[in-house]
Amino acid sequence: MKKIALFLILMLIGLHTTGAQETYRFAQRDTCDLYLDVFRPAEGSQTQLDSLAKPAILFVFGGGFIQGERSGKWNRQWFRRLNENGYPVVSIDYRLGMKGYKVGKGLSGALKAVDRFLLSQEVGVEDVYDAVAFLAANRESIGIDTDNLVLAGSSAGAIISLAAEYGIVNGKAKGLPEGFNFKGVMSFAGGVISTTGAPHFEKAPCPVLLLHGTADKAVQYKQLSLGGKGLWGSSWLVKDWKKKGYGNYCIYRFKDSSHDVAAYMDYLWDIEEDFLELNVIQGRSRCIDAVVDDASLPRWGQLSMDDIYRRNQ
Repeated sequence: MKKIALFLILMLIGLHTTGAQETYRFAQRDTCDLYLDVFRPAEGSQTQLDSLAKPAILFVFGGGFIQGERSGKWNRQWFRRLNENGYPVVSIDYRLGMKGYKVGKGLSGALKAVDRFLLSQEVGVEDVYDAVAFLAANRESIGIDTDNLVLAGSSAGAIISLAAEYGIVNGKAKGLPEGFNFKGVMSFAGGVISTTGAPHFEKAPCPVLLLHGTADKAVQYKQLSLGGKGLWGSSWLVKDWKKKGYGNYCIYRFKDSSHDVAAYMDYLWDIEEDFLELNVIQGRSRCIDAVVDDASLPRWGQLSMDDIYRRNQ
């Protein structure tokens, strides 16, 4: 229980926010003000690779759609690494659609709440699109190039990130600059929620990096569905993309790991750097499917749906 408690403290609460370099209000939704923080590359860092500008990373935090903060201490460790390697970071708020909602116990309880989970995913995606539109409209003053933007998310943020790309490739995105797409997506333990059957990507997504524990019981690694409602995880998405011939993705399957992988952003820099440099910046079309069995990675104990939502009741 101590291990689970530690994980919940780090991942779901996000610890205390320290001062961001710059903060902007990007939207007002449902009487809620939404803000984003901008973290600039470190002085003297390399902001280009082979004369090509490194993308900005737009980050969506985790927390089960019930809690979390955009620039908590745990996340800022990773932001600092990105900045030191020449990448700007934008960390955003989004509305927490599951906050105050009672989820029943176990998988059956989660499945009964799928409609609410879908709503939470949709409002999160809407807020991501608003953040992109705000950055595009204020490109000159803020200095973030929305033509060179990678979306990254952890846990609930990873679900929102994958759903945001899903909306773009399926022509359902609203409020974005014409012809916009992300340069890449990095998903730490994510999937896509649907109430109308398995997700159908009408065309290939942008380059996607998927990192997921094979024993994840919080965000399913494969899928959890009943009657066309549920969540389709990283492993299922890759299987579908492979069938369709969509070949620009990298999936790393962490053997027997649980939802810990959602907190691995700062531990997997070598993997992330390869994806950013090769798939995104250099535009190489690479397909990697790897199993990772690394005992040196931290493990905080199994985290289930009950662990997350029990604290919200």
